[in-house]
Amino acid sequence: MALHRRDPAADEALAVRLLALQRAAYAVEARLIGDDRIPALHEDLAALRAAGLRWLVAGDDGALSGAIAWRATADGLDVDRLVVDPASARRGTGRALVAAVLAEAAGSPVTVSTGRDNTPARRLYAGAGFRETGEREVLPGLWVVDAVHDGTA
Repeated sequence: MALHRRDPAADEALAVRLLALQRAAYAVEARLIGDDRIPALHEDLAALRAAGLRWLVAGDDGALSGAIAWRATADGLDVDRLVVDPASARRGTGRALVAAVLAEAAGSPVTVSTGRDNTPARRLYAGAGFRETGEREVLPGLWVVDAVHDGTA
């Protein structure tokens, strides 16, 4: 699996593919957490392209198996979204994308949030060295867990 930096703001065809991937991945999370109010699940093409995120996509032979998007903060990097094609789940795509962002951070802290009841994502981040820092309610009844990787191995 190859990882490539891509910019959906500059590539509409890529943005269309990312939006489809994002919807498929967040539909799985919505089932896991029992709530479909995940903002990125309902994002439209214009919002995805205007999000101002840095993207890394995973795939082979033109197929898109996953993507991760983040933004730089004053303290490090904040992972805004990690999406994996449900057909590619549990094959290392998410781990590879998270590892690439940790390498991008070059020792700076990396933060992430995921659905409180999204056990597979929580395990993925814990396995990559993230430490959960707390829970918060982002919409009435919709809870996320925040986690941080301190930048060390």
